Amino acid sequence: MELSPIELSQRIRTVIGGTDDGWSLYYRARAMKAAGEPVVMLTIGDHDIKTDTSILDAMKASMDAGNLGYSSVMGSDALRDAIARRVSARTTIGAARENIIVTPGGQAALFASLMAVLDPGQSCIVLDPFYATFAQTVRAAAGRAILVETPADQGFQPDIAAIEQALEPDTRAILINSPNNPTGAVYSADRLEALADLCLRRGLWLISDELYDCQVHDGAHLSPRDLPGMAEQCLTVGSLSKSHAMTGSRLGWVVGPAGAVVRLGELATTTTYGIPGFIQDAGLFALTQADAVETAIAARYRRRARAALEAIGNQPGANRGVRAVPPQGGMYLMLDIRETGLTGDEFAARLLDAERIAVMPGESFGNAAAGHLRIALTLPEAELRDALGRIAVFASGLV
Repeated sequence: MELSPIELSQRIRTVIGGTDDGWSLYYRARAMKAAGEPVVMLTIGDHDIKTDTSILDAMKASMDAGNLGYSSVMGSDALRDAIARRVSARTTIGAARENIIVTPGGQAALFASLMAVLDPGQSCIVLDPFYATFAQTVRAAAGRAILVETPADQGFQPDIAAIEQALEPDTRAILINSPNNPTGAVYSADRLEALADLCLRRGLWLISDELYDCQVHDGAHLSPRDLPGMAEQCLTVGSLSKSHAMTGSRLGWVVGPAGAVVRLGELATTTTYGIPGFIQDAGLFALTQADAVETAIAARYRRRARAALEAIGNQPGANRGVRAVPPQGGMYLMLDIRETGLTGDEFAARLLDAERIAVMPGESFGNAAAGHLRIALTLPEAELRDALGRIAVFASGLV
């Protein structure tokens, strides 16, 4: 007699949500490249440069000094102080050590934040388009994601009235990301002020993913935590992955009210139990002695964004079938291909087959990005110009 398998929890069985969110194309492109085909990868936001040698030298020196044992679960005092100084230099309200917990990357910071504010079954507003893991992370924290679109014709800016209309009695939080991945939108001050007012009126937490605050090409970044009354209702997620090209080092943090940070530390005791001390020492070096590295990375993506816009021919009548959405920040470019009549999924699949160029369909990031493509600006400028030019020619042949 065959025994039935013991069932896993509903929470873990429903994290992904039953769809591949367009990632099958990414894996197909990777397989083609591994087989020797000349595929141009413009899919994921991993830098085409390595972590600066000065940061790696600091990491190795820490390892050589024997910093290989258990580390402080909350993060070392020196690193938390350095993060607090970074926050204080960029905001009016500032931060202190007790407002900071160090996490294994921004993704772990996001999960911890959602665990802190959601009880099982409660809902969280997620602005669409969103980074691919946002809705999944809400589900992983046993919450429900309510998607609210930021319309393309409004520059992917938050629609505050739509957000308020979508609130349900059990809504506990709103999750935002500015500068935004995938759209490159930097949320305007007036929209963020209105969003903060909504959170204060309705007693909602605001979780603000600010991984790209160091990469603003147009305008200025405003952290909602810095708005009046929001310091006690905002959890801010940060990381060194994008600012210092340290994606593999997995070093992030949460900035929040001191009482919430204590609870996050209790969660970390039962989950991550801290991150390696030598990684923290490398992060400390990055934050205190590698400002030039951060500045150079930001300048690189600003140049590449300009080059990509030029290559796509973003002038009236220059191209048919494709239009670039100028990014205000981040390391991505959105292309509007709705004129071709194809979905982002269909266009991306045809592009890969015809041109061996791999991009992410906008549908991978939510409904508001349907009919768009996300281009990762993670190639040298000459290669990026060539790929964007080929995409423009390919799109014009479809209309």
